[in-house]
Amino acid sequence: MKRRIRIDEERQRAWLSSLAAPRSSRYNKGYERGYMEGLQRGKDTFHIPFQGTSIIIPTFNQAEFLIQCIASIEAHTPEPHEIIVVDNASTDDTATRLQRQNWPIRYARLEVNRGFAGGVNYGMMMAKGETVVILNNDTLVTPGWLSHMLRCLDSDPRIGAVGPVTNYIGGEQQIPVPYENVEEMWAFAARYNVPNEGLWRETDRLVGFCLLLRRDVLHRIGYLDEGYRIGNYEDDDWIIRLRLTGRKLIIAGDSFIHHFGSVSMKQLGQQFEPVHQRNETYYINKWDNPYAWVTSMKEGALARFPGLRSGHDLYPSHVLVRDQAGRLYFLLNGQKYPVSGGTDQDAAEATLLSMMDIRQIPDGVQPLSSDQIRTMMDTASQSQSAGPGEAADGLLVAGSGGRVYQWSRGTLRPFASRHALNRWHMDHRIQSAWPMDQVSSVPEGDLIIAPPHLDNPVL
Repeated sequence: MKRRIRIDEERQRAWLSSLAAPRSSRYNKGYERGYMEGLQRGKDTFHIPFQGTSIIIPTFNQAEFLIQCIASIEAHTPEPHEIIVVDNASTDDTATRLQRQNWPIRYARLEVNRGFAGGVNYGMMMAKGETVVILNNDTLVTPGWLSHMLRCLDSDPRIGAVGPVTNYIGGEQQIPVPYENVEEMWAFAARYNVPNEGLWRETDRLVGFCLLLRRDVLHRIGYLDEGYRIGNYEDDDWIIRLRLTGRKLIIAGDSFIHHFGSVSMKQLGQQFEPVHQRNETYYINKWDNPYAWVTSMKEGALARFPGLRSGHDLYPSHVLVRDQAGRLYFLLNGQKYPVSGGTDQDAAEATLLSMMDIRQIPDGVQPLSSDQIRTMMDTASQSQSAGPGEAADGLLVAGSGGRVYQWSRGTLRPFASRHALNRWHMDHRIQSAWPMDQVSSVPEGDLIIAPPHLDNPVL
């Protein structure tokens, strides 16, 4: 009892002492303590998604369009949401304008312009919502836009992404509109945005000016490919990857948003054409004929082995990978094994994957040593003279027209392109030349695609 009395007296003296301290000192200490407690709470709960939508807006200059876009979100989005603005090193007054508005947004400014893909990826890394919207800064959302898209997304677990209709875009999402200016647009949108499932339709392509997806789909498909510079084709690339996993794309025809159209790309001026051509070449080299691969997967592997895939299911076996921290893993038949005793050669041959990608790949039973890995890879190469019945998993097989396959658990998995083969550092490996009748007699397995190129050092 005496000990407890002494403790209470000590607490009282400390409290009286704190009252005697200057008010500003007490305020600063309280502020600092509250800040540190809030920071720790944020760290502890960061991995827990909230039941709402993260709206990611990548931006580069064009502050006026951005302000209008966010104002439309705040006015017409009663659903729980967070707004994430990723500033690609703007040189205008974007940051100042946002501060003046005092909106509850999360803002990140990148040190360099990482383009649309880099900005979206950074925002995806920050996102905490159970659903995610990727939104251009040159858009105006309208009443009912998000609720109608969410209802569409929730209607079928096989839906991978949903997009709205608009006044200005390439493809099926553009609809004719009667208005000639923004003032007239609001009245049109009020009449148009009426819930109507009859206006939902499946499509082969959605444009990335506005995309809604589930958080788990983001984790399963992965980040956008930052090999596309500034903008153009990165959304097409991501959509192809999503479709290869067996998921559907839906246009929510009862959700309309206004799109001013390609504002950031028009700002490039004479640089636009070289950027467009460079990205087009990158896209063609990476995919060869992407829509043919989608058809081949739907009629082949997805039909023979039904079920939704993840992006990592389209990665090869018997390859070394690493994350941004330099940790090495060996991918073997859909699982990852930490590498113990990895060498400089192992690190040089490892393909960089995002930490999100690596987390999604199931863990193997135990680590593998560098020597064990070399033995498995040598065994695969040395079975080059064996046919389908005796070849070791991991063997590369040359097909007609320069096509390359990997032998994997009774199937031949085609590489999407030479680019894919090179990205996995497998172009130097021995390839077996099976007779064409043997190649055609074996079922074709899942496609092997190139992983997204990453420039952002924190992904």
